[in-house]
Amino acid sequence: MNIQRRLEPFLPPLVVGLLIVIVLIGLIGTAIKNPQPHDIPVGLVGPAPAVQQISSSFATAAPGAFDFTTFASENDARAALDTRTVDGVLILGSASPHLIIAGAAGDGVTGVITAAFTNVFKAQGATLTVETVHPFASGDAHGLILFFVVVATLISTLASQAVLFATGRNLRIGAKLSLIFVYGALVGMTAMGMAAWIAGGYGDGFWAAAGLDALASIAIGAVVAGLVRLLGTPGIGLAALLMLLSLVSSGGPVGSQLLPDFYRALAPWTTAGQLYGALRDALFFDGAALATPIAVLGGWLVVGLLLMVIGELATSSRKAAVPA
Repeated sequence: MNIQRRLEPFLPPLVVGLLIVIVLIGLIGTAIKNPQPHDIPVGLVGPAPAVQQISSSFATAAPGAFDFTTFASENDARAALDTRTVDGVLILGSASPHLIIAGAAGDGVTGVITAAFTNVFKAQGATLTVETVHPFASGDAHGLILFFVVVATLISTLASQAVLFATGRNLRIGAKLSLIFVYGALVGMTAMGMAAWIAGGYGDGFWAAAGLDALASIAIGAVVAGLVRLLGTPGIGLAALLMLLSLVSSGGPVGSQLLPDFYRALAPWTTAGQLYGALRDALFFDGAALATPIAVLGGWLVVGLLLMVIGELATSSRKAAVPA
């Protein structure tokens, strides 16, 4: 009995620690085990027979890898790159095939596009010229610093709510909301300010990116606060699990297009992937395609606010049910 009592305090941290290891490796390992491209949007410009040949060859050799769209002119195709409709454009019909890629679409996507078309034309004895537009900032050439802005925002927001749960349980919902909004504004400016300082600047889209980062933090903070109010300590664990799924399904700097179906299905609805895409849109694509990420992040904010209200009502109901 004495040995059992002595061992009891050690069991919870051992079990929780091992459970975290299993969940982390299970989620991340299954996501990156066998990366394959899926539905990468590519534009095609050129004579109809040449365009059809390219489409057919990839449909046979790599089914589902690319989602081709045909454009009438190079200008139309470049406009599609500017608006994030496609991540690359192949121009056919001239002496040498020409590939245009949007660098800030991500190394994983642009690497797949470049390698695939380079190999095709190399086998035909032709040389493919590659042009990069909308590149990442020179001080953050692969978007890694920018992705860690996303990671830092998510983790720090969760941590701030965990501290609030430990130290401010008796705060009213209005005070908690004020903290969530103030922290979001501060983390947006701080995270983007530090990233810009390390990278040597991100250009004119800085304040838009800081605002988007703030919106994501506010949304996440509201969701965590709501889950904690409803579930107590387990709410922090559930929020952490949701955050991990969000980060893994985003694909990080590689992108979700190379992940298995499960994670790709989650990616459009998660905060991490939408925030990373929104930051790139604001900084490198002149704010194009921001409607979707703002809508998704706004949706998470609404969910968080509802959870907070429901949590308050449930707590009040429980207190009322306790006999005086």
